[in-house]
Amino acid sequence: MDKSFSEQYLNFSQVNPETMQKAIIDTLYMTIISMVLVFVIGLILGLALYTIGRNNKPYARIIYGLVSIISNIFRSTPFMILMVLIIPFTKMLVGSMMGAKAGIPALVLTAAPFYARLVEIALREVSPGVLEAADAMGASYLETVYKVLLPESVPALISGITVTTISMIGFTAMAGAIGAGGLGALAWQEGFQRGNYTVTLVATVIILLIVFVVQGIGDALTKRTDKR
Repeated sequence: MDKSFSEQYLNFSQVNPETMQKAIIDTLYMTIISMVLVFVIGLILGLALYTIGRNNKPYARIIYGLVSIISNIFRSTPFMILMVLIIPFTKMLVGSMMGAKAGIPALVLTAAPFYARLVEIALREVSPGVLEAADAMGASYLETVYKVLLPESVPALISGITVTTISMIGFTAMAGAIGAGGLGALAWQEGFQRGNYTVTLVATVIILLIVFVVQGIGDALTKRTDKR
């Protein structure tokens, strides 16, 4: 006899609160730790791409091309494939392919190049007149970066990290499906494979809520820092 919709998807007795709580913590752990690393690496790489891209010398073009190719490879490789490809590196780094820590290397390698491109775009959108004024005042490169480029591009940088974080949350769900834990693992292993569709539904709703919160915070910060 087929089960009704409510019996399949609204049978909340199938949901173990402790298991769900641990899955939420694992997802947040993977997302937060990865995004801190992505922000730092992506910002540095984005600044490097922007700086090298403005240099017209032949060696600079070659370096820019190489960095761009490496960046494009990592951000274009499907996440599941990348996670499998770097298993030896992950084991060397964290000692295991299981658990929340195991998902972080692949998450960072996927998202950092993506955010770096967003950083480069944000820096390029800074008004040339502002940069010329800084040069006219005798500002050094570092002063121009910290006092002009970064402050002027803060709204775009916040918007970029918001988009990247939302993508990252989706990647954590995929990472969970192959052993990294979190809500993705719970939805797949406890939900789909065992026919506990309520677990899958609840995990999905929680992921969506996390996304909505991140998007709301990102939009609020972008509006607050946008001087235009």
